[in-house]
Amino acid sequence: MSSVLDAPIDVRADFPGLIGADGKPWHYLDTGATAQKPRVVIDAVARALGETYATVHRGVYSRSADMTLAYEAARRTVARFINGQEAEVVFVRGATEAINLVANSWGAANLKAGDRILLSTLEHHSNIVPWQLIAERVGAGIDVVPLTGDGRIDLDAMAAFISDRHKLVALAHVSNVLGSTLDVRRAADIAHGVGAKILIDGCQAVPRMAVDVAALDCDFYAFSGHKLYGPTGIGILWARSEILSAMPPWQGGGSMIDRVTFAKTTYAPAPTRFEAGTPAIAEAIGLAAAMDYVTAIGLDRIAAHEQALVAAARDVLGSINSVRLLGPENASGIVSFAMEGVHPHDIGTILDESGVAIRAGHHCAQPLMEALGVPATARASFGIYNDASDIEALARGMERVRKIFGNG
Repeated sequence: MSSVLDAPIDVRADFPGLIGADGKPWHYLDTGATAQKPRVVIDAVARALGETYATVHRGVYSRSADMTLAYEAARRTVARFINGQEAEVVFVRGATEAINLVANSWGAANLKAGDRILLSTLEHHSNIVPWQLIAERVGAGIDVVPLTGDGRIDLDAMAAFISDRHKLVALAHVSNVLGSTLDVRRAADIAHGVGAKILIDGCQAVPRMAVDVAALDCDFYAFSGHKLYGPTGIGILWARSEILSAMPPWQGGGSMIDRVTFAKTTYAPAPTRFEAGTPAIAEAIGLAAAMDYVTAIGLDRIAAHEQALVAAARDVLGSINSVRLLGPENASGIVSFAMEGVHPHDIGTILDESGVAIRAGHHCAQPLMEALGVPATARASFGIYNDASDIEALARGMERVRKIFGNG
């Protein structure tokens, strides 16, 4: 198994969370839920909360000015990471808040009764529920694009179905369950062909592939920092400058104002208009450190590394007769599976006893579970720090599952 990876990325020592309480290696295969943090990110957040800490955009004293510069430098790092413009980057708490922001600002201002919103079968709940809420408010409707046989969003079906009644399309770049990757540019072309805007949920894409929002030609792109080896509590909404500038504020309070009187309040330009209150200063700086970290290693290299891990995991799991593998063979960093007669929670529990951490459940994608005909799946998801030893541990753990249940 040690020869599985032709060019492994050896960074385990950078991640203190990969050592268990007993001092032994912990085989963490749940990066799709949240990534472990490298020491450089932990240190960056600690400095920002410690010796360099101050508020931003408010103080006239030197440390506040320095922290403001660091915070805005983080915004520039984000813009560079996705090939956007600095003024197009909004700091939010995570992708969920980013999508809710678009729904409650752009959606409330632009959607009306009779309009349609187009989603897909594999969307995360965070890319379903906000659209349901705004649709109920304005009287719009929701349609759903089906999947191909190997678990991809069916863009041929989308092209045949979409109409000029559809005003917003919201799709995942990479499925958090199946690891299937969307041809975003084609999806954007289809949406724009009927005058619709398109939002892309990039949570599972940005940690493992280069994202160029200009080349993708999307209108909105949302992702979370904690899946990209950064802190929790920070995420990004990118939107085209002309769209963002026309959107009304969603939340009110400090920072997002120009001038407040009891008669009338005027608002700051974008992106500040969408960042009410004291921001997640240390978290933004930590996210920038995480982006610098993966950029230094190389996203193409990360993608190849994870593809090799996926192939190895599918070989291991596919050798068990009772296991059903879900999603495409070339999935991006994720392998979901079901085992006949064994609940995913039992698989997860037994693997945990073997020092292997996977996700078991519906993965916040209950409509997809229904389409797959299963109540839940087991999911192994990989990160930059995983290597052949994790595949070996998964193989040993699944052999124990098989023996316990006499299955496969």
